[in-house]
Amino acid sequence: MAISNQTGMVQHDVFEVVQRTLDHITNSLANNVAVELRNFGVFQPRLTKPRVGRNPNEPGSSFVIPPRATVKFKAGKIMRQRVEKLSRELKEASEREAAEKGAAAGATSATQ
Repeated sequence: MAISNQTGMVQHDVFEVVQRTLDHITNSLANNVAVELRNFGVFQPRLTKPRVGRNPNEPGSSFVIPPRATVKFKAGKIMRQRVEKLSRELKEASEREAAEKGAAAGATSATQ
């Protein structure tokens, strides 16, 4: 809805553009082609290494988990900076909340 309002495009057209973009990204990754979205990040197809798995219900038994294709995402600089800023803000809010709870607990015990 926000994109539609900002661009003046009909919401259905915005949906089509976004869906086709996502389809193109998916097809590129399925064809082993990395996709870079400037200032957002890079999607890169990868093959995991085979590894040994164990069943916790059957001690001593192990099996090989075969390699498989996955997608790795590496955040771009601008996204990384914005998320780091959010991390700092959330940490500060959490610390303030803890301090307020501590102060409230101290005030409660002082009145008793």
